[in-house]
Amino acid sequence: MTSHHVAEEPIKKVAIFGGTHGNELTGVFLVKHWLENGTEIQRTGLEVKPIITNPRAVKKCTRYIDCDLNRVFDLENLGKKISEDLPYEVRRAQEINLLFGPKNSEDSYDIIFDLHNTTSNMGCTLILEDSRNDFLIQMFHYIKTSLAPLPCYVYLIEHPSLKYATTRSIAKYPVGIEVGPQPHGVLRADILNQMRKMIKHALDFIHDFNEGKEFPPCAIEVYKIMEKVDYPRNESGEIAAIIHPNLQDQDWKPLHPGDPVFLTLDGKTIPLGGDCTVYPVFVNEAAYYEKKEAFAKTTKLTLNAKSIRSSSH
Repeated sequence: MTSHHVAEEPIKKVAIFGGTHGNELTGVFLVKHWLENGTEIQRTGLEVKPIITNPRAVKKCTRYIDCDLNRVFDLENLGKKISEDLPYEVRRAQEINLLFGPKNSEDSYDIIFDLHNTTSNMGCTLILEDSRNDFLIQMFHYIKTSLAPLPCYVYLIEHPSLKYATTRSIAKYPVGIEVGPQPHGVLRADILNQMRKMIKHALDFIHDFNEGKEFPPCAIEVYKIMEKVDYPRNESGEIAAIIHPNLQDQDWKPLHPGDPVFLTLDGKTIPLGGDCTVYPVFVNEAAYYEKKEAFAKTTKLTLNAKSIRSSSH
């Protein structure tokens, strides 16, 4: 009997990025630890390389120096002529692309795990960039199952205009890991422990896959971005209302038309418009004030993956 599975190349090179945003300390702390003692991230036959991606921002404990490193990995920036006038993060992106890419090439790393914290109440979140990727859907299913009963959500950022050029996008399989709530510049043991477990399960999955284990067809629930919602603003562009208490900390929970979303200082409630139920994420994220994003609306859907096994077996 022949099995209908997708044969994938074995995974050889994995990188773990910490400090893409220099004030998101869980990834910084874990990567620094693994650079000194990487025993827990080593797996037979696999090269796993931890790296601090934005060392200057990490040193200053700030999100970035000149611009957001997690937004500049497009081919235009990566192809710019190197000069001192370039923003620090663009120069750094070019260095990272040389080390772990080049982007869209055969030589690029197989998988990059990019470790982030959010101030939003998002718990353990995996970020998926491609809804048709059987390998990543299988990996995310494995991580979710291994973490249970602790919930783990999948945020799908596939969108014609809202998808951005992430640091991890130079890998064949980019994986964003986002754990919160945690204030910037702060470490929390519970959040650190959750992120550590997510990486452990991910590496175990890769190891099992490389050893020839076949993963049967599976399905996962994902939250796909629809649109970003800005705060209400006054004529001079300043924020005129804040996240309503009913919405605060309610990431991933259904939000219905008419539900309170914002509150003005004179007590006026601004409800959700539209005619469909949405699932808010990155609610009141500190780093997104500058990006004019109060939260993102998502819709819930199910992704299916075919059975996979390594082509070397």
